[in-house]
Amino acid sequence: MTERNVLGGELEPCSNDPVTGFYRDGTCTCGADNIGLHAVCAVMTAEFLAHQLAVGNDLVTPHPEWQFAGLVPGDRWCVVTARWQQAYADGVAAPVVLGSTSERALELVPLEQLVEHSVDVPDDPGALA
Repeated sequence: MTERNVLGGELEPCSNDPVTGFYRDGTCTCGADNIGLHAVCAVMTAEFLAHQLAVGNDLVTPHPEWQFAGLVPGDRWCVVTARWQQAYADGVAAPVVLGSTSERALELVPLEQLVEHSVDVPDDPGALA
């Protein structure tokens, strides 16, 4: 069975440029190997990237050995759910694409927090209630 998004629908792609996801398949799929829970499809902002760098999660420096070019504002990336929640608590949460965020994110983050920062609107907004 395919993974679902936080709205209960099919998990949509997050980004293929840059190619994101724990499995580098463009989605925030969270299989058994993904212990970091790279579940939140976030749109990078300068504030979020600076915050992540300050807390020891460098998302801007290229690492070709990991097929990682470094992120810039506007890129979409599957971020570790606990890191997104930490940024939320610190007031610098990155915008979230709900349709591309794995339902596994709900293990750590309430849907209300994700919705508060969502940048996509589902076909049925009633799903947000």
